[in-house]
Amino acid sequence: MITKYSAKISGTGKYTPDKIVNNYDLEKMVNTTDEWIRTRTGMFERHFVADDQAASDLAYEAALQALEAANIRAKDLGMIIVATISNDHAFPSTACILQKKLGVKDFPAFDLSAGCTGWIYAANIAKQYIENGVAEHILIIGVEILSQLINWEDRGTCVLFGDGAGATVISRAEPKDISRFIDTEISADGTHYDLLIQPAGGSRMPASKESIEKNLHTIYMEGNKIFKHAVRSMYDVCETVLKRNHMDVRSIDWLITHQANLRIIESLGKKLKIDDEKVIVNIEKYANTSSATIPIALDESIRSGKIRHGDVILAASFGAGLTSGSLLFRL
Repeated sequence: MITKYSAKISGTGKYTPDKIVNNYDLEKMVNTTDEWIRTRTGMFERHFVADDQAASDLAYEAALQALEAANIRAKDLGMIIVATISNDHAFPSTACILQKKLGVKDFPAFDLSAGCTGWIYAANIAKQYIENGVAEHILIIGVEILSQLINWEDRGTCVLFGDGAGATVISRAEPKDISRFIDTEISADGTHYDLLIQPAGGSRMPASKESIEKNLHTIYMEGNKIFKHAVRSMYDVCETVLKRNHMDVRSIDWLITHQANLRIIESLGKKLKIDDEKVIVNIEKYANTSSATIPIALDESIRSGKIRHGDVILAASFGAGLTSGSLLFRL
């Protein structure tokens, strides 16, 4: 397909709530230990929101950083896409609420639900609009407040999740820019949608006294099965974009995967045969923030100087749906 322009990442930002809950705190809350959590997940800390914080509040703080980094104002945006499964409300969209917080209007703003793959789905969509000349700057955000969806009676999953937001400005690249999106691939396999699900709260099972008593508004996950699907699916979408562009892992400076579990990250790295030093890992500080993990890791790595202008990055994720996606780009 012939496109008018190229897209690039021009700015990033992140926000995590002030409250930090570490593994020793969890030892006092549920039947678990720091050693059990570390050895199985690689996690130590996670951030939880305050009682008065919602998804749009986290998204707003991350957005301000990304706009500043991109050296643009909110009025320069042509679209806002928020990837989340923990919206402020079932409707309206969190993106519209964020649009109001930013003091702008009269352009598209919408949410998308792709689980942990949400940020890559949003980047894929933004890429199309930038390349076709519809917009010059698009704000995409992965934001989750998963602490409110935790089932504290489920020892295996209650330790896994945290809250946070990662924002990215996708802009039109100038012909002289070396920064640009190279390729992206998104996919889904709804066959196993029920392996990772929030059973109640939708039209299939509306909220009721019974659904609340049974904790059906919390996260249900079959971890062992998800693990196998995650590694295979992320490997497939990574191989797709690499082969399509006649590249291999030797062409990659950094691999940023969804931060769901250290074992998954390590297994994918081994399967791709990429050097461990090239794999970005920050799961010990934030745990699993779903759609926010990759943009948080990207922003943190850029601001620390680890990832630099001109580096080639491969991002990959896997989430509820079951969804998967990869994004190959030069910063």
